[in-house]
Parts: sequence; C-alpha cells; structure tokens
Amino acid sequence: MLNRINATNIRGDVFGGLTAAVIALPMALAFGIAVGNALGAPEVGAAAGLWGAVIIGLVASLFGGTPTLISEPTGPMTVVFTSVVISFASTAESPEKALAMAFTVGVLAGIFQILFGLFRLGRYITMMPYTVISGFMSGIGIILVLLQLAPFLGQDPKGGVIGTLSQLPALIQGTRPMELLLAVITLAILWFTPSSLKKFCPPQLLALLVGTLLAVTAFQGAGLRTIPEFSAEFPTPSLPDFSGGQIRMMVVNAAVLGMLGCIDALLTSVVADSLTRTEHDSNKELIGQGLANVASGLFGALPGAGATMGTVVNIQAGGRTALSGVVRAMVLMLVVLLASPFASRIPLAVLAGIALKVGIDIIDWEFLKRAHHLSLKAAVITYGVILLTVLVDLITAVGIGVFVANVLTIDRMSALQSRRVKTISTTDDDVELSSEEQSLLDQAAGRVLLFQLAGPMIFGVAKAISREHNAIGNCQAVVFDLSEVSHLGVTAAIALENAVKEAIEVGRQVFMVGATGSTENRLRKLKLLDRLPAENITADRLQAISLAVGSLPSAARNA
Repeated sequence: MLNRINATNIRGDVFGGLTAAVIALPMALAFGIAVGNALGAPEVGAAAGLWGAVIIGLVASLFGGTPTLISEPTGPMTVVFTSVVISFASTAESPEKALAMAFTVGVLAGIFQILFGLFRLGRYITMMPYTVISGFMSGIGIILVLLQLAPFLGQDPKGGVIGTLSQLPALIQGTRPMELLLAVITLAILWFTPSSLKKFCPPQLLALLVGTLLAVTAFQGAGLRTIPEFSAEFPTPSLPDFSGGQIRMMVVNAAVLGMLGCIDALLTSVVADSLTRTEHDSNKELIGQGLANVASGLFGALPGAGATMGTVVNIQAGGRTALSGVVRAMVLMLVVLLASPFASRIPLAVLAGIALKVGIDIIDWEFLKRAHHLSLKAAVITYGVILLTVLVDLITAVGIGVFVANVLTIDRMSALQSRRVKTISTTDDDVELSSEEQSLLDQAAGRVLLFQLAGPMIFGVAKAISREHNAIGNCQAVVFDLSEVSHLGVTAAIALENAVKEAIEVGRQVFMVGATGSTENRLRKLKLLDRLPAENITADRLQAISLAVGSLPSAARNA
C-alpha cells in the first residue's frame, strides 16, 4: 500500500491536510518569489513555488516512508536552488535557458536521492556532527535573510549574497519607506500573533491577508510592487536541458541539492516519529523525495523536502496517515487554479517579510549561544561552517566541516584508546592480573613483557602501538594479549605486525593470546599467525605467560 494510506483516520487527516495547505500557500509564494527575483521574473517564481508545493507534496506523500511528513519547497532548498539559478543566469543566453538548466538540476537531485534510497544509505545521511549541521543550517538561514534585504527595503535584488553585501549602503540609501513599513508590519504579525489566535489562523496566512488588505486600502496610492500576474494553468512537462555546456556544474549542484534534501527530509521524519510514536522508513522516504523532485523539475516547479513546520501542524491538527498529505496537495491545487488572479494584489514586501522570518527561524540560535561554552573546537567548527556557507558555498562548507570535525573526533578517540595499549613487565604496573600471573611476571624479573591491547584498535592507535613497542627494554619474551580487542583496524594490525616481526628478528620469543573472531581473521589474512609456532598461540593469558617464562634460560628465571 502506498505509504500506508488508509481510511482509519479520515477526519484527522482531512483537518491536518487543510491546515497544512493554509500554511503552505504563503510559504510557497515567498520561496517562489525569492527564486524568481534571482532572474528578475517574480511571476515565474510564484508559479514555480506554488506548483512545487502541490507536486512535491502529492508525490512524496504517495511514495515516501513517513506517513505524516509534509513535503514542499523549504528555506534551505530554496537558498541552494536560488544560488543555482544565479550561477546559470550569469552564463546562459536567456533567463528561460537558465531556468530550464536549474530545473534540470532539480531532476538530477531527485535521481541522486532515489539512488541513495535504493542503495540503502538512509541511515548514513544524517550521521553528521551536529556542529556541522548547525553551522550550515544557520548559514543557509543567514543567506535567506540577506537575499530578502533588497525586497524588504522595497528594491530589486542585487544578485546573490556577495552582491547584496557589496551594495548594502546603496540598498539602505534607496529604501522605499512605505514598502519597508509594510514588511516590518508583516514581521510584527509573524512575531507577535497571540497563541490563542494561532490556533485558528497561522501567522503566515494572517500576515499575507493583513498585508494585502493594507496594500489595497491604506497603502493604495503608495506604488507598492506586487506579484506580476502569472498563469495558473496546469504546468506541462518538459525534457531536461543539458545543452548549456555546464554538465559538471549541474551534477555537482544536483549532488549538493539532493544531499541537502535528504538531510532536511530525514531530520523532519525524526521529528514526526517523536510526535506520533512511530518509526519511518528512511530509504523509502529518500526514494519518495527523489521521485517528488524529479516530477517537480520535469514540470518546471521548485525542488523541496520535508517541511518541519507543515509536518508539525499536520500532526497537531490530527493527521496520522499519508492521506493528509494528499488532501493538502489537492486543496492547494484548487487554490492555485481558482484564486491565482487575486495573487497579483499581494505585495512583494509582505512575501519578503515572510521569507526573512523563515531565514531567522532557520538559524540555530540556541546552539550558537552555547557553542563557545560547550567547546572551543565546537564553536570554531560551527562558526567556520557558517562563514564558508555564506561566503563560499555549501559543499565546501560541509566538506571542510565534516573533515575537521572527524579529524578532531578521531584524535580524541585515539588518545583515549591509546591509554589501553600497555606494556607490563612487573606487578607494579596499573593493570588487573591474577595472582598466578603476577607471580610468574615477578619470577621473570622483567625478562617477560606483557603487551596488552583492549577495545577498538582504530588507525589512530597505531602510533601508540609503535611507541610502546619502541620502549621495550631488554626482555627476552613478549606476550601480545588481544583478549579484549573488539575491533582491529588495518592500520593497527600493520603496526602490530611490525612489532611482532621486529621482536622475532631480535631473537625474542613471541606469544599471541586471545585473537578470536574478526581479529583472528585479520591476523590470518596478514599471515601474521603463520610466523609463530602453533604452541605459542593460545586463548589463555596465564598459559601464555607460563610458556613465556618457561622459555627463558634457567638463569634468567632464577635471577
């Protein structure tokens, strides 16, 4: 059955879908206009945003793996897609060509998501340090805010982030007071709508209605810029356009957009699980999201992902199955077809205020306020990813952030694990030994060395193995104890092999204890165990120490 759709909760699903549709309308318009402004064609963006909300919501609800998830164009996806549009607009021969190439990127992003799902990579997508997730989400929020500054101040967009920042003084100087006032009123409604009123009317819809009403009454003669008229007809599908000679850039942008969509959707799915006490199917969800973005791109609509706000509202209103997402898409489609003539009265300043508020909400304020208290390294990674996201690009930010975070984590884990690499020659060492083992080591008087490893031996521990081995003094027998090794990585295994080979070369007796399971398989593949006599390989540490002491010359044992 498609995404577990059933009729057991019709009333709740209908209410959930209706409420989600009400929220989706202003958001889809705001995101669509943000993309359209990048091309200087807001009417194209408005239609693309609205149909994106319909198509993505419908397809993802039918084929996804999270029944209550509401999918639509989101802030993060819009930011990345806008940057794609801007990059193509500077090279394509026409705005139509740039938009066609951008929609092709959306199709490719969907294909990437389908492949992620088919290869069952869902559970790995969100295995990313929180410092990096917080950094790039906050960076995306800042980008969305910056891109809305020009329309918020009543002016046409000045390019991307760098263009906006470089022309900020001119933007401020050219502010149109009435548009700025209307945008500020929009923000005030979004921020200060009482909770009692939010139950009946979402703040986004209230801001859209109040802002539009003010524009046609109190601000009627102010010359406010509004959404240009656009066609509300069903979009017609078109083939992907690869003729721009920028296939490499398109594939890279598609990979970034697809990965971001996966992260956005799966994080929202986790939120839905916590609210409904259910468990989503990550891989199926990725396939559903991919199909939705492929369909949306083919029909010339914006890409999208799971939307946290719409999902939470859907669940709170009673939605429990994917039927709620289908209802939302149908309701939204009727609104687009029947009410689009009235959209030309909506002021661009109102939509800029709505989008700017979304950008502010995306920024992870709670973590940013605490990051420097939690860890200086965490703060550096988070703020570094923010700067790279805003000033360079998302893929560079995430790549560098993940690399640095993982290196620091590996360094910390290696330091902790290195403490579990010990060489023991007497009972004075800090290690737990039985009385018989202690007695035997004392009898050997330093001539037998117990080389003990424990826990996961990742590649960062190889240095500790080499260091401890190099510190070996004048002993005549070495017992390598692997009884407590849960994982032996290739690099650590090579370091262990070098230690054994060197011990044999200088004439020491070598004994191996406790190599079982995957550890034993790793050593046999290295042919390390073949270097030792069969009687020197045992599962019992006491037996190995006894054999080592017995291998000493009698003078050494009695010393």
